[in-house]
Amino acid sequence: MTGFGKAAGEYDGQTVTVEVSAVNSRYLDCNLRMPPAWSALDPILKQTVRKHIQRGKLTVTVNRKRTMSSAKSVKFDQGIAQQYLDASKELASMIGSYETLPLSVLAQLEGVLYHEEADEDLSAVEPVLVRITEEALSKLDAMRANEGKALAADVLLRIKLIRESVAEIETRLPELNTLYEERLRTRINELRTETSITEERMAIEVALMAEKSDVTEEIVRLKAHLDHLEEILGSKEPAGRKLDFLTQEVHREVNTLGVKTRDANVAKAVIGLKSEVEKMREQIQNIE
Repeated sequence: MTGFGKAAGEYDGQTVTVEVSAVNSRYLDCNLRMPPAWSALDPILKQTVRKHIQRGKLTVTVNRKRTMSSAKSVKFDQGIAQQYLDASKELASMIGSYETLPLSVLAQLEGVLYHEEADEDLSAVEPVLVRITEEALSKLDAMRANEGKALAADVLLRIKLIRESVAEIETRLPELNTLYEERLRTRINELRTETSITEERMAIEVALMAEKSDVTEEIVRLKAHLDHLEEILGSKEPAGRKLDFLTQEVHREVNTLGVKTRDANVAKAVIGLKSEVEKMREQIQNIE
């Protein structure tokens, strides 16, 4: 599920900002970006994310901005600066120039000027960072909740359409049962003309044909799965994986229904059922 959350707070003269963005994914994948000095808190923040989110590809970005009163000390590396100066003089002599490297250029070269990081007490940083992250995750959850309502509404519509198709198939079953009965009688008469056939063999053939044509169990299970889907969609708990599993079971029953009925009208309805199940399955992949 997609969403975005942002929160900020103050810590030791710094403004700490946490941004969390999420896109659809079947599994939880968290990419964390934070100041190097706080990298040791990476596992703590990922654990915080897992408490809120079960599925999705997340990017968590932590930034901090110091005020002037808390700014880091600016230092310069004399050794690196001297290397730049020596290299520039050597380069100038190669082309017969006496030009020297200006201070304005030297100061911008990598490594010459740097900020000196003071050692920080990460045990003091941790609760502040966790609190801000949880606030950002809460805002993300609110956005994802709105998307979840839309997805649930679409899935419920698919369930309604599937129920209507199943009801149409059920109205066709009495006529199909009559046709199956006629086929069964024909088969029995054929078996009776074979003098070598035994009563036991005949009973087996009759039982097999009856079993192959009866779809009562499939329809009962299909309806039960749809009921369960609706029940889960009404819950506030994360249930994406349960919904995914149930959708697979619905697809299985629909397939069996098409194979066992062997009727043109039912086959057409089954194709429509498969289409709705597939649409429902795609949406459920995005539900946490």
